Amino acid sequence: MTSESTPPADFASLPWAEFGFPGPLRDQLVGAILDGSKTSTTGLVVDYEHEGEALPEAGDRLVVVDSDERPVVVIEVTGVRVVPLADVDLAHVVDEGEGDTSVAEWRAGHERFWHGEEVRRALEDPGFTVDDTTQVVLERFRLIADLRLDDRSDANTP
Repeated sequence: MTSESTPPADFASLPWAEFGFPGPLRDQLVGAILDGSKTSTTGLVVDYEHEGEALPEAGDRLVVVDSDERPVVVIEVTGVRVVPLADVDLAHVVDEGEGDTSVAEWRAGHERFWHGEEVRRALEDPGFTVDDTTQVVLERFRLIADLRLDDRSDANTP
């Protein structure tokens, strides 16, 4: 499923996208991208600021990696909105592909993640919490290429 406009060799120069931290959650999220149920994601503006990274923009292409940091797919950002956490809508929640059926259910799960030790350690803020005013990045994307297919064909090359 490689795009006509971007040959596989060009993917090596793309930045990586990591969904969650390595482990079961990342594997679940990558699986949801692969099966087409995940076409949106949410990040914290403060995380981008802490990492010194620019916010994503429509047209950006990223290589999604699995828990072993192996390239799995290439996605293309199709839309980005920055909103207060209180303004996340149900359409975005459903498109995250995590099975949430209400904004409240989605928010509870994301708060558990964002208030967890891994996020607090990554942000270097042991007391980090989110509230209604916390700025979040709502990102929409589409699958461009399944890189696992390229790996399988390379494995058969003498």
